[in-house]
Amino acid sequence: MAEATLHNAPIVIDNGSGTIRAGFAGEEIPSCFFPSFVGRPKHPRVMAGGLEGDVFIGQRAQELRGLLKIRYPLEHGIVTDWDDMEKIWHYVYENELKTLPEEHPVLLTEPPLNPRKNRDVAAQIMFETFNVPALYTSIQAVLSLYASGRTTGVVLDSGDGVSHAVPVFEGFAIPNSIRRIDVAGRDVTEQLQLLLRKNGHVLHTSAEKEVVRMIKEKVCYVSLDPKREEKDWMNSYHKSEAKSVDYILPDGHKIKIGQERYRAPEILFEPELIGLEYPGVHQIVQDAITRTDLDLRKSLYLNIVLSGGSTLCKNFPDRLMREIKRLAVEDMKIRISAPAERKYTTWIGGGILAGLSTFRKASQTPQPTTQNKLN
Repeated sequence: MAEATLHNAPIVIDNGSGTIRAGFAGEEIPSCFFPSFVGRPKHPRVMAGGLEGDVFIGQRAQELRGLLKIRYPLEHGIVTDWDDMEKIWHYVYENELKTLPEEHPVLLTEPPLNPRKNRDVAAQIMFETFNVPALYTSIQAVLSLYASGRTTGVVLDSGDGVSHAVPVFEGFAIPNSIRRIDVAGRDVTEQLQLLLRKNGHVLHTSAEKEVVRMIKEKVCYVSLDPKREEKDWMNSYHKSEAKSVDYILPDGHKIKIGQERYRAPEILFEPELIGLEYPGVHQIVQDAITRTDLDLRKSLYLNIVLSGGSTLCKNFPDRLMREIKRLAVEDMKIRISAPAERKYTTWIGGGILAGLSTFRKASQTPQPTTQNKLN
């Protein structure tokens, strides 16, 4: 391995369950950003000169999704299909970044409390298939804190597959206080799909599920007071009509979306609504803080940082503040930071970390044997 390659700009890959963000350290935002699914044609090819290829990724897969069977290789932060994951990484290097993987060190992100095997196989693929000169794996929430310019805080990162709360004090993560739940954006999408089905709007194929995801991102909001909201909808026809919105499907059909708008994202705060025995996102933040030392808690309450696409849902920060105030000690000062670019903060933080001189020293480099490599 040439020593010079270690001094090339590192590549940061934020490997999310729903979206992949990649680019060179030092860029303001990731140069490539697309849903991390792989699409395969679900109909036989009958004409020559039609679409070339058996696998579609990125923008092309988005454009052709009606023809494709869509599959996400990551479920709740854990890779379930390594062949497809490898195809996505190949696409990132060849089609998006247009660079050779062996010329740049890599920073990969992952959620906390992920199985060790997941990280080991990722390292094996990166070293053996892509021949990267160095690899560093970092927890997504810690990178979000880097991006916010803080060294102390508790990060609530809620993406597509995983929600987790990670307390950090003066740059030190507190491992025993990390809390994670496998309830996030994809579960909200599935709940919205179910609620729409109950109202007679059947969107069941893998491509139509992508349409439901787009509906979620456009019209859903978090209710500040769900019980009161339910009463308002039941008691006032005019109010409920005013809050309903029309959404135009890709085929031109118009559907009316009412209570589904707030009922779907409510599962982030009440996972029991879909039969999951998990605490809500507000409870994992509170648990993460109360499991730290008494002396640290005031600072953590003052530095709650939001990250991940699911936290972009309208009213999410206000509802979180309301719930944490209810759980915390009376008169505790609480401050929640919700950066506008929080869809990218993990990647931005990765870019900052990869730009530090200590990054190259801390990175894992290939060893003579696979066994050493994985250890």
